[in-house]
Amino acid sequence: MEIFGKPLPVLMSQLMLGLVNGSFYAMLSLGLAVIFGLLNVINFAHGALYMMGAFVAWMGLTYFGASYWVMLAAAPLIVGAFGIVIEKTMLRWLYKLDHLYGLLLTFGITLMLEGVFRSFYGVSGQPYETPELLTGAANLGFMILPYYRLWVVLVSLVVCFGTWFVIEKTKLGAYLRAGTENPKLVEAFGINVPLMVTLTYGFGVALAGLAGVLAAPMIQVSPLMGSHLIIVVFAVVVIGGMGSILGAIVSGLGLGVVEGFTRVYYPEGSEVVVFVVMVIVLLLRPAGLFGKEK
Repeated sequence: MEIFGKPLPVLMSQLMLGLVNGSFYAMLSLGLAVIFGLLNVINFAHGALYMMGAFVAWMGLTYFGASYWVMLAAAPLIVGAFGIVIEKTMLRWLYKLDHLYGLLLTFGITLMLEGVFRSFYGVSGQPYETPELLTGAANLGFMILPYYRLWVVLVSLVVCFGTWFVIEKTKLGAYLRAGTENPKLVEAFGINVPLMVTLTYGFGVALAGLAGVLAAPMIQVSPLMGSHLIIVVFAVVVIGGMGSILGAIVSGLGLGVVEGFTRVYYPEGSEVVVFVVMVIVLLLRPAGLFGKEK
């Protein structure tokens, strides 16, 4: 069976690959959107923290024999704790300054992290085995579906929409939004706003660490793996709308699928299709698809 001149198995495999890539775009852009939307910081270090999550998982397995399942929980906590240290020692002094200062600081952190890991492990990738429980694939007749790719998509969907629900639909999310808009008023109700801001940044970078652990069995764990992805993720955030939680999720998943289908019909354009979409969206709606026009 063919659709628009292409076999159905080819299209379905690219759809699955697009959903996997879109899952990483969604999780990383979600972390960026949470940090920018609630803290007003452009966190350029997000890609390096994604890399750090993958390396923490790899080191846990290599040096301590920790299983994938243990590191799936531990690595995001470690990366999140590292993010809290960054926020408390450096970022908190920049909240009232121009966005450019936060961007320059986090860009510097990116260069330092990449340099440290590159000095210890070089630029060649380190292999990370797929957990035994998720090896293999299901033959659906029209495509072969690897279990691990399905796992990545399901985890990403649960995490992304769970985060959206907490921030947009719960009392905790209301406190977070109010604390960024009017911290003095929220503190009057006995809420520790500085602690809330610190934990929010920690959670945002923990999402990057989680994405890194999920990516480790699929790609070579390398010091440069984050720098190859962060520019695309920033484009996804801009398309969805800076600071929009739902925009980051929907745009990330959607653009992953668009990128996958572009590989089938016009492979030469697959590397730039996200940026072409970004240009079109900015021309038609400068605030992004889900952003609020000022």
